[in-house]
Amino acid sequence: MAFKFTDDNVDEVIASGKPVVIDFWGTYCGPCMAMSPIVDELAEEYADKVVIGKYNVEEENDFAAVNRIMSIPAFLFYKDGKKVAIRLAGSQSKETLKGKIDELLAM
Repeated sequence: MAFKFTDDNVDEVIASGKPVVIDFWGTYCGPCMAMSPIVDELAEEYADKVVIGKYNVEEENDFAAVNRIMSIPAFLFYKDGKKVAIRLAGSQSKETLKGKIDELLAM
């Protein structure tokens, strides 16, 4: 199961230095709902290597605003406490997400 990011915990998780992948989503977003099981599967597959989680833009908004999330789904990637250049928007295949996660781990 994917980690649940909130405005209260997201900075602390990123600051831990672990690789982090954040899925910005909402229940009103069909593509987001389609991505949900994929994100959960990847969270299980990479559980010991990467914190993969979801940030619900309907419940939270400060972190989304700071990161200029204008459309969802959107994926941001972090390593060593910093945002990296990898950023995805829109529906993605599991293979694409895995490739980007592997790229993050190789950095």
